[in-house]
Amino acid sequence: MIIQIYEIQTPSEASAMAELGVDHIGSVIVDEAEWKISEIKETLITVRSAGAKSSLIPLFNTPDTVLRLLDYYQPDIVHFCEALTDHPEWQAYCRQLTALQQEVKKRFPQIKIMRSIPIAESGTNNSVPTIELSRIFEPYSDYFLTDTMLADPAGSIEDSQPVQGFVGITGQICNWVTAADLVDSSRIPVILAGGISPANAADGIRQVRPAGVDSCTLTNAQDENGRPIRFKKNPQKVKQLVDAVRELEANGSIAKM
Repeated sequence: MIIQIYEIQTPSEASAMAELGVDHIGSVIVDEAEWKISEIKETLITVRSAGAKSSLIPLFNTPDTVLRLLDYYQPDIVHFCEALTDHPEWQAYCRQLTALQQEVKKRFPQIKIMRSIPIAESGTNNSVPTIELSRIFEPYSDYFLTDTMLADPAGSIEDSQPVQGFVGITGQICNWVTAADLVDSSRIPVILAGGISPANAADGIRQVRPAGVDSCTLTNAQDENGRPIRFKKNPQKVKQLVDAVRELEANGSIAKM
């Protein structure tokens, strides 16, 4: 069972996550104009030295910049997390993104590709064509990751995500029934994300049966008002998450994927 933790931007936090037993340690490049960051490169080197796998999210998809970024960082995994269906011509947009993934595979065959598949949040109708999206991207991906697509009260998803054009860092659980359908239909491993915390990780694994779980917002440190702090983890919460998953495995409650 893969445990993946995101928003690790420094070598010291990477070492701490590896020591806690995290398998995939993820970093984020937020600015296309300032994509070359030596500290994040050192973070990925630290991850590899610790025996874990590095995952890197670029919050942009200009092909030339992405390819230069991958050549510089050489992560184990590149993770693309566009919102996909919030684009007015989303099917053409998906074809554009699959072309980028094909080029990544051609240029960097050693780098695995993770693709986020948006799923509506729990308790809402899932208008996102989850299985259709997975069929489009599956031939050019090595992992899927479910993540929560937010909508405004009128049901519109446009401009509703914390980072416009991308899914993630909502702290909200996605529809686990839809996520389980994706797991059942997918020929590649699926990692469950979207509001995963130490308190619900075991339930999510039991219901969805994914290949792993991913946590970001709900394992971050909090400010004095209880709001998550971007790019700063709470090691105690990460440890609780790791312990919950490993206890589930040790008890034989889940089959290893």
